[in-house]
Amino acid sequence: MALTPDDVVTKQFQHVRFKEGFDPDEVDDFLDEIVVEWRKTIAENDELKAKIAALESGAPAAPAAAETVVEEPVAQTPAPAPVPTPAPAPAEGAAATAGIIELAQRLHDEHVAEGKAQRDQLIADAQAQAATIVAEAEAKGRDEIARQEKERKALEARITELRQFERDYRAELRSFIEGKLRDLETSPSGSSNTPVSAIGL
Repeated sequence: MALTPDDVVTKQFQHVRFKEGFDPDEVDDFLDEIVVEWRKTIAENDELKAKIAALESGAPAAPAAAETVVEEPVAQTPAPAPVPTPAPAPAEGAAATAGIIELAQRLHDEHVAEGKAQRDQLIADAQAQAATIVAEAEAKGRDEIARQEKERKALEARITELRQFERDYRAELRSFIEGKLRDLETSPSGSSNTPVSAIGL
């Protein structure tokens, strides 16, 4: 497969369910392809650099000069036409390197964005849970205060009833005793007309 920098930049990985990130096998396979193509590019660059260095040093020009000495001495000057032709290959290698760096940066940015999104989600969940706990605690507190207030009012009403009962009971008991005392004072005894109160009872 001929890998281009555009392939590296536009490569899309499938998301994996039940865990975060990309499919590790798919990423590894794609990186292996990048490594192979990159090594080819490096080898081609090295070969082209060697050719360029040889052309610049004039080593390959000697056979051409030997062939043309008999007919035309002007042909001793080597033609520089082949030199510019390999120039696009190093540029392509540089573009591939830039594409790989861009891919690495993009993957890094995606992981950082996913981490920030997870952090924000965890914070939002914690805040929502805390708000729920506080609301439930406040509701329970209000219910408990209302229950205690209701019990207090019931106890106060019961105390009021008991005090009223005590007052009524004392009043009835006093009236009963006073009535009995009056009856004893006014009723004649068996052998004497002396009131019981006069005897000292």
